[in-house]
Amino acid sequence: MRSSDAEEDRRGAISYLAALVADRGDAKMWRAFLDSAPQMLLDLEKRAGIVFKPYPSAPDYRQDLPGAGRGARPLEPLPFDGRLLGADFDRVAPPLPELMLFGGMMVTRGEAAELLRADRSPRSMWLGLRLLGRYLRDRLTRHERGTRLVLGNALVARLLKALRDRDVPVLTGVSACRLIKHDGAIRGVEFLSGGAPVTLAARCGVVLAGGGFPANRLWREKYLPRPVAEYTPAAAGCDGSTLDLALDVGAALGQSGIDNALWFPSSVAKRSDGSIAVYPHIVLDRAKPGLIAVNAAGRRFVNEAVSYHEFVRAMYATHAQTPSIPAWLICDRRFIARYGLGIIRPRTPGIRKYVASGYLREAATIEDLARRVGLPPADFAATVAKFNDLARGGVDRDFGKGDNIYDRGNGDPLVRPNPCLGPIVKPPFYAVAVLPTPLGTSLGLRADVDARVCDTDGKHISGLYVCGNDMQSAFAGEYPGAGAQLGQAMTFAWIAARHAARKNSSARDNPIDQSVII
Repeated sequence: MRSSDAEEDRRGAISYLAALVADRGDAKMWRAFLDSAPQMLLDLEKRAGIVFKPYPSAPDYRQDLPGAGRGARPLEPLPFDGRLLGADFDRVAPPLPELMLFGGMMVTRGEAAELLRADRSPRSMWLGLRLLGRYLRDRLTRHERGTRLVLGNALVARLLKALRDRDVPVLTGVSACRLIKHDGAIRGVEFLSGGAPVTLAARCGVVLAGGGFPANRLWREKYLPRPVAEYTPAAAGCDGSTLDLALDVGAALGQSGIDNALWFPSSVAKRSDGSIAVYPHIVLDRAKPGLIAVNAAGRRFVNEAVSYHEFVRAMYATHAQTPSIPAWLICDRRFIARYGLGIIRPRTPGIRKYVASGYLREAATIEDLARRVGLPPADFAATVAKFNDLARGGVDRDFGKGDNIYDRGNGDPLVRPNPCLGPIVKPPFYAVAVLPTPLGTSLGLRADVDARVCDTDGKHISGLYVCGNDMQSAFAGEYPGAGAQLGQAMTFAWIAARHAARKNSSARDNPIDQSVII
């Protein structure tokens, strides 16, 4: 990005975030993010070899706002060879099983799009063969999943290796139970390890990074909109326990926002082992041609190609007048064969088990599908007929699906004139229910630009820092674009560590040697 007009992009980013956040948040926080994020990235690259690349085909989510980027602002971790971790490879939790191929092979979003063309592109076929060959070699060497890590797994693994190379202890399987406060400052943390209490002194400070509270039902009921989300794709440890630790020593939560969450629309299925799969419908199906979303009235209520966050917000906004939770994604058999739907991958030869389990609803006619889902048949049939007319004309005059570069980037480039529009005409017809699910929460601990936790009077608590979704969102719960959560988390983590190290002169020369990660 530095080789292009980076200064102009910064001006655009300022315009974009100012319009997006408006008066719902403190501009000092998102400006601190813009100031420090490039420094953080350069520091990680120079000192730890942790490198990212711009994602040129990922536009900002809100293309209706001034300054919205057309791509390259989101960054993607480079692939990482998990074999470099040795025995620690097993400490890196795998992604959702439904997001991997063949039970354990990871691919990037770009690779997934490329693999869809493997039957008509030699280049795509060669990519598939290379990825599959690497995966088979891993499995033959007794790895339970592929060691080629991408996306968040690659980032976590690379960070873990950097810590290990610097002899930083990383303790897992422990539970923090209280912060140790002395003379008004946080001096350490007490945690349980193997059921026994352990006290760890903190010479520089304690950073809270527990992932917010999406996995805590009581917190969801208290702070998220109704109907309260029953499921989440977030890690089980994101349960608000670190927020409780801070509140116990006088910390304050930030100002409640529009909905206090960062959302995925997700479908829910039971796995063969009895566990629940919460599958996020991110970009692989909703924007594709030949799919609509309808509410209980059998009517469309949103541009199906909007970001996952805005899609769920539309569900809640519409639900106040017409039940829209769950919403139903509607398509035909040709769509599923070409693009997949939820946990069903493209080119899946048989989908009877998904119908038998109730995950998919199937019918030979649009009217019968309405009856199976509980929609008014006549209204639903009229909705589908109208959409088909719009799709044939290439312009969605009702909701604008495919009208901007964000939508089109997730559509099918081979479909013209609009890569997001196609008719729903070939029986049988299908429906899958999607629900609001918080992938993260945006309500967190009040903090200043140095990532120091603040009390109810707005004064910082000495020795206590926060980052990630434990921290009040610098974007006030808005979702600017891909990477907005991790980018914010890493930036304020970096700010916190540097500030804590500067405070302690004995740690200034080599602050990382004073660190323990739990």
